[in-house]
Amino acid sequence: MRLQQLAHKRKSLPEHAEIESLNKDLTQLRDLLVAAQTEDSDCAREQTKAEQDVDQVRQRAARDQQRLDSGAVSSPKDLESLQREIASLARRQGDLEEIVLEVMERRESAQERVTELTGRVSAVQAKVDDATTRRDAAQGELDTETASVTKERELVAGSVPADLMKLYERLRAQQGGVGAARLYQRRCEGCHIEFNIAELNEVRAAKTDAVVRCENCGRILVRTSESGL
Repeated sequence: MRLQQLAHKRKSLPEHAEIESLNKDLTQLRDLLVAAQTEDSDCAREQTKAEQDVDQVRQRAARDQQRLDSGAVSSPKDLESLQREIASLARRQGDLEEIVLEVMERRESAQERVTELTGRVSAVQAKVDDATTRRDAAQGELDTETASVTKERELVAGSVPADLMKLYERLRAQQGGVGAARLYQRRCEGCHIEFNIAELNEVRAAKTDAVVRCENCGRILVRTSESGL
């Protein structure tokens, strides 16, 4: 019975549920972090492209301005066309610079989100690590006790007659893992039913080395000085 209790306790350690819950939170946070990192990366590429566009417009405007300042264009019509192009490039550059600023703001927001989520992931991971350490320590203690109980059980089993051991194992399988129970203050601790006078008299009359079983549940009764006989 003690081995079953230890196995149940090992399986039911509170750290199991704690770790499971924390890992769910960790998975969600990591998904959000990946999304934020992806947004940052996308914004970086968009910013680079927008800055390149601005630079191309700026270079073209500089060349046109140089042509205008050098007096290389003499035709009034060509001069007017060049001036219109310079003005158009200036407007285009302004629009592109606005795009660069907007992308930079979005990227800054994404980077702040990445920093925040990275911190939260680290904090939850630390909790997972702590709970895992506590779980492993508890399991280690239970495993040590299980090994000790198993060894004691093997020693006791070795001194029990084979037919009695066979009966005990059969009852244990039938009775939810408890094949023998203590008779304590006239009550079977297996089924928790109090014996009547007739049943107690039968137990009293049995020899000390006789195998006595509970009339109600069939378990082997363990008689002690506290049985109430």
